[in-house]
Amino acid sequence: MRIGVLGTGNMADALATHWVRAGHEVTIGGRDAYKAERLATRIGGSAKPASLRAAAESGQEVVLAALPFGAGVDVAWELRAPLEGKVLLDCSNPVGPGFRLLTEGGPSAAQQLAAAAPGAHVVKAFNLCHEDVWRMRPPVFDGRPLAVPVCGDDETALARVRELVQDVGCEPVAGGGLERAGLLEATAALFIALWVGEGADAQAIAPPLFAGRVERRED
Repeated sequence: MRIGVLGTGNMADALATHWVRAGHEVTIGGRDAYKAERLATRIGGSAKPASLRAAAESGQEVVLAALPFGAGVDVAWELRAPLEGKVLLDCSNPVGPGFRLLTEGGPSAAQQLAAAAPGAHVVKAFNLCHEDVWRMRPPVFDGRPLAVPVCGDDETALARVRELVQDVGCEPVAGGGLERAGLLEATAALFIALWVGEGADAQAIAPPLFAGRVERRED
């Protein structure tokens, strides 16, 4: 695939690195040309630097919005023409001070992107873990690949994102339509509050599915 990346931060770095290694052509776009060039150089391979607009234009199949909440909507609005008909992958988390969900009572961050670029096919994924998890090669825990929920309304867009999830070494999980993206964002807010605020092991909240099945058989 030809993938455009909007942003030069840690998520752009972590995911684009996997995708370049998987053989995709990746263009790193940023408002700061030096940061885009520095990131593309660090990733190496097919990665090349560009402006935000050029990255959106070059991402023929998928454009990753690796941008802070709020900034992503402005950028999507500016680039709505080159984003027309493309997969716009949102990995943002609208979490503010005190681990507060900034979209509470309103549309999710992903839905706001969809409203700003109505011709794009927005898909929500890669928002539940810290960027260091996405840097792992691959993200596997206790022998189990990390599961990545994916939310979206267009089947072709979902199929492309599922492929990119697998290229990171993870297992895609159907998360439902884009209207459920807010649930992923709220889950991320909870996990961040537990991990960072409480020092709790959020992974321990959800035991493996087979554990419940074993208990029922014993009953």
